[in-house]
Parts: sequence; structure tokens; C-alpha cells
Amino acid sequence: MNGKSLNASQLRGVTLVLILASLVAACDDNPAGPKAGGTPVTLSIAIGAGPGAAPGLFAAGLELDDGVNTLVIESAEMVLKEIEFEHVSTSGCDSGVSDDDCEEFETGPYLVDLPLDGSVTREIGATVPPGTFDEIEFEIHSPDDDTPEDLDFRSRNPAFAQISIRVTGTYNDAAFEYTTEMDSEQEIDLASPLVVTPESGPVNVTLTVDISTWFVAPGGTLVDPSTANKDQPNQELVENNIEASIEGFRDDDGDGVPHDDDDDEEDDDDDS
Repeated sequence: MNGKSLNASQLRGVTLVLILASLVAACDDNPAGPKAGGTPVTLSIAIGAGPGAAPGLFAAGLELDDGVNTLVIESAEMVLKEIEFEHVSTSGCDSGVSDDDCEEFETGPYLVDLPLDGSVTREIGATVPPGTFDEIEFEIHSPDDDTPEDLDFRSRNPAFAQISIRVTGTYNDAAFEYTTEMDSEQEIDLASPLVVTPESGPVNVTLTVDISTWFVAPGGTLVDPSTANKDQPNQELVENNIEASIEGFRDDDGDGVPHDDDDDEEDDDDDS
């Protein structure tokens, strides 16, 4: 069996880290383009391990073991759409709201290839104008509409017609492919509001997706991902796990660790 093995409970801290970091120019994939007077940011994708995880854990994929069953995740891909920052004073980023309510980061659809080798990979670029934001909203999206955006996406990614997430690997040495058509609007509260001012230095936010929890039943038992495909008995369980696996927090140093950036800010204030 490839990969290094930890049991499911030890891997609760294993996360997919989506790091929003500073960027000089917006990425060509962002149709919105840079906004005058805004702070440039990027969306970088990486895998992070929780405290005490062994170095090189992801060298050959993510391996989970509950003591009876072994699950190896070899690839995981997700389609995202309409990533937006919500101002503190608003109630949502529904279509039709003004630019003053929510700031668009990426329209998409955008295919995220989750880097199970532990590297930091693709980036989405955008700019955010001054403001205070307390929530990030986006969609896990099944590209099945006849909109120009979905038609273009499917022409470039035909394997993802009506598929929002695809995971491959082995369960007890048997190969599996898990796919879902789930469309889910995610509203992720930031642990503390993100304040962007004209004088702001690099401002980072991290979204974490704990992929180690996706195929786990209550009690910690691993489930066969093939039993979570459409109309299978564990479909709802896994889709609920995916929705619950995402968190967001300010992360100015981009290390994927919550809370320490606020502590650093307080230390700087004490020194001033």
C-alpha cells in the first residue's frame, strides 16, 4: 500500500488549505479583473497537516485507517463558482445585490485540483477594495446549466459535465471513483472580520477543507466511497460531511494556522 498510514481520528486536522495571499497582478483566469484602488489577492491551493502529522504524509496520496478498513485518496477535484466576500453589514451575496454589499473574487466555474502531494499549486487572482468583511460565500457547483460559462467550462472539462466533485483511490485495495452532482451554497464565517484599508499590507484568508472527514461515519468508521455515489446509501452522509468540512479564518502569514495572526497583531500593538 502506498502512502503513510494514520488512523481517522489522528487525521481530523488534515486539511485542504485554500490560502488567499497578496498578488501584484490579477490572474488571467479571473474574468472580473482588478479593481482600481483595491488590494490584490490570490487564491492558492495546498494541503496542510494537523499538529504532529508525519512529514511527507501526502507523498503518495492521503491514507486513512480506522483499524479495520483502509482508504487511500489518490486524487480529489472540486468545481467552485462565484467566490465572494460579504461586507459586515449585509445579509448575503445573492444574485442582484449591489457591489457595495459583496465583492466578487472569482466568477468561475473554476476547477480546483486538490494537491495531495502537499504542494502549493494554482492561483486565482483578484483585488478587494477597502472594507470590513466577515464572511466568504461560494458555490460547490455542478456545471449543468446552459449558460455561456458552464458551456465553456464543460468544453474544457468534459469529464465534469454534471459533476461538482470527483475523488479516486482505493478502499481496502479495491479501486473506486466517487462523484457527486451536489450544488451547495457555502457561507463561511471568518473567525474574525477581515479589515482591508488603503494602508493594508498583505492580507491573507485561509479556507480549510478537512478531506479526511468526508468518508467517515459517526463513530469514526470509514465508509466505502463507492457507496456514496448517486442513489447509494451513503450519498447524503458524505455530502453532509463535505459541507461541514470547510472553515475560514484570517491568516496573514499564510501558514494555515488559525488565531496566531491575531496574537501577532496584539504583540505589535503592545510594542508600539
